[in-house]
Amino acid sequence: MSTVEGAPALRLSELLAVLSFGADLGMGQPMDHVLRQAVLALGLGERLGLDSDELDAVYFGSLPAWVGCHIDAYEQAKWFGDETALKGDARRVDFAGRSSRPLFMLRHLGSDRSLPRRLTLVPEFFGAAGRAAETMVDSNWRATDDLMERIGVDQLIRDTVEQSFERWDGGGAPRGVAGAEILLTSQLVNLCDVVSIFHRAGGVDAATAVVRERAGTQFDPTLVDAFVDAADELCGELEAVEPWGAVIGAGPASRYWLAHERLDLALEAVADFVDVKSPWTIGHSRGVADLAARAAAHQDRDEKDATRLRRAALVHDLGRLGVPNSIWDKPGPLTPSELERARMHVYLTERMLANSEALAPLAAIAGQHHERLDGSGYPRGLTGGDITVAGRILAAADSYHARLEPRPHRPAQSAEQAAEELRADVRDGRIDGDAAAAVLAAAGHRTGRRRERPAGLTEREVDVLRLLARGMSNKEIAAELVISPKTVSAHLEHIYSKLGVSNRALASLFAARHGLIAVDDA
Repeated sequence: MSTVEGAPALRLSELLAVLSFGADLGMGQPMDHVLRQAVLALGLGERLGLDSDELDAVYFGSLPAWVGCHIDAYEQAKWFGDETALKGDARRVDFAGRSSRPLFMLRHLGSDRSLPRRLTLVPEFFGAAGRAAETMVDSNWRATDDLMERIGVDQLIRDTVEQSFERWDGGGAPRGVAGAEILLTSQLVNLCDVVSIFHRAGGVDAATAVVRERAGTQFDPTLVDAFVDAADELCGELEAVEPWGAVIGAGPASRYWLAHERLDLALEAVADFVDVKSPWTIGHSRGVADLAARAAAHQDRDEKDATRLRRAALVHDLGRLGVPNSIWDKPGPLTPSELERARMHVYLTERMLANSEALAPLAAIAGQHHERLDGSGYPRGLTGGDITVAGRILAAADSYHARLEPRPHRPAQSAEQAAEELRADVRDGRIDGDAAAAVLAAAGHRTGRRRERPAGLTEREVDVLRLLARGMSNKEIAAELVISPKTVSAHLEHIYSKLGVSNRALASLFAARHGLIAVDDA
């Protein structure tokens, strides 16, 4: 296989499989759930006699089907606490009937808060929170579809992903499609998702029981019968394979390849997709990647090294998908246990990428972005020569750029403040001096804001969009920009109209994709 390090080429299947690990963790599942789902769906699809295009759609529709479920994690954590626990519980419920979903949400409302505070949230739930809950699936699908469009896949695959949230009884989303109008490829993804969860917990008996129970509501009764008839054989095959190898070795796996510019575009899409998990990190990975690449140029690194460093920087925070937003967006200090969970994101990034032979060279760099020369970093506490040159540049670029961005516990720093703190880290032996010098030199030559804005946005609308993406309310945006809340509302109406979106999460993804979150640090 060609590798990202050498002749740059990556199978799309590997990239999507790596992304599926983040989806698993974000949905409260073990880090091979989606792979198991794909194995089951392909096996059942073959038994049903699907043609090659349909099997490709099942395969490439299975892997990314749930990756958009973190797109509104900020809102989910705001109302429900640990959003991964919420979504993990949701996977065990058949949302039959119009009241089932609101009641489920109501039971989880404010789960991380005291009973009196939970009660005060109830009126709000039937307003803002209720509307947010209604748009969650639509936002999830649209974000995933945006990713798939940017990567470049067939329409049948995109349609399969879209309809994976539909239900046989018509109570699904985003279109409320019912019965035989739902693509069979989508029905396979939906059914095998549930089968994978219940099979892991209770074996074949549990898997067959749950699909029978949901026949006629979530699932087509005929499809349920087909699964039940083959359940022993399908589940036996699943237990006999290693999920990663089975998925990457499947027939459709080599259909799409990403190389050169397409690979860079795909990794940029992934970077934007990861960063939009929290309003505090939108645009972070792309900003760090560009800064690290320019720093490498200042050090006269060869083009291959600079390219590999930029690609590693684009995915260096992939593991953030596996940590709840109740931690990332917490306004106060983290507890020791919360801090450990936050630090796990680096380890998760490395483990996700290392599964792919082609992405393993990026894993080695990305896994060092929080290491420090004096051994005070994490996850491994590496020191001195154990940290690679690329890892040192990435650490300096990430540290500097993060200081330019606001976080829930602190405001953004000025460029000079960030530079001085980076120099202090060098003096204290934490950050490599040459790497810091290259990063600061690169930052000093960054261009200012673009005059031409995408979608016809005005400069003021970009200012409003940037603050909206940070999770600010209309009132907070008004105070920051010294304008009235009414004016903010008018700007938001224009922004949503120009972008063709209806909520903060999708507007934020647009902003990240078009580089509108970048901080001017010159």
